Parts: sequence; C-alpha cells; structure tokens
Amino acid sequence: METLLFRTATAEDVPAVVRLVESAYRGDASRAGWTTEADILDGQRTDAAAVAALIDDPLARLLLAVRDAEIVACCHLEDRGEYAYFGMFAVRPTEQGGGLGRAVMAEAERFARDEWHVARMHMTVISVRDELIAWYERRGYRRTGEMSPFPYGDERFGVPRRDDLRFELLVKDL
Repeated sequence: METLLFRTATAEDVPAVVRLVESAYRGDASRAGWTTEADILDGQRTDAAAVAALIDDPLARLLLAVRDAEIVACCHLEDRGEYAYFGMFAVRPTEQGGGLGRAVMAEAERFARDEWHVARMHMTVISVRDELIAWYERRGYRRTGEMSPFPYGDERFGVPRRDDLRFELLVKDL
C-alpha cells in the first residue's frame, strides 16, 4: 500500500470529490462505513457547483488525501480569521475505521494552525449524530450547545427524513 499523500483539490478533482462525499453520506454505498446519513437524509450531500465554489474560494482549502493515485478522503477548511472552519469531511466508506479519518483531521488541524495561524477549529455536526459527535469528542472537540437550524426546504443539503435536525457547533483549541 502506498503512502498517504495530502494535496489541495483542483478543478479536475470536482467529479471525484462529489463521488467520494456522496458515497460517504448518502444511499446504500454509504452503509459500508459508519458515517452514513442515509437514515436521516435522502437526496444529495453536495454537487459539482458547491465543490467547485470551495476550490475557487481564496479563503478556503479543499484538502485531499490520496493513496495509490486515488482520492480516499477529503475535508474543507475555511479561514475565518479568529478560527478555521472544518467541513465536508468524507472518508471512503470501505476505509473508515482504520485511522484514515484521524490522519486527515490531524493534517487539517496542522494546516490551520501552522499556515493560517489560527488557535481554534470550529465545525457543525447534525446534533442527532451521537456516534459521530463522540468520535470528534475523542479527538478533543467540545460540544458548545450552540445550535443552528438545518436548512429545511433547501434540497442542495439533502431531503430530511425527520423534523428534528439541527446543527451543533463543536470547537477545539489548536
């Protein structure tokens, strides 16, 4: 197995990133891993326009983890001045549970701290995702209790299967 390499996404990576993110969160393919949202959301998790916009954003970085010339994980980082925002975190479902997610998160935190010189990372997680939130807590993130609404009615973010979805802010000092 080749070494895991990290690089910034380019426009050519958009289709592969969309496939990765969709496979990690939606539909039956996502059930091969433990991060699936298939029980709480239908529809899409992202699309080509949204991924391309992240790549084009001068305050953002779409970090890719590549092994054997294939994208196996990704995350979105955004420099928000006082802190970095961490999002669109996806690991190929068949590779979840083996440390790849921890490696990506460590690289994202290193980049935010060393390149953007921020002292904190923020993320929002759907509050009913107890197992996922517990995973982040084991990596030093803290629940804040600060909630924001789920974008019901905006199918760009999925089609909810329940009416109690909202996002909770998690933070970590870097």
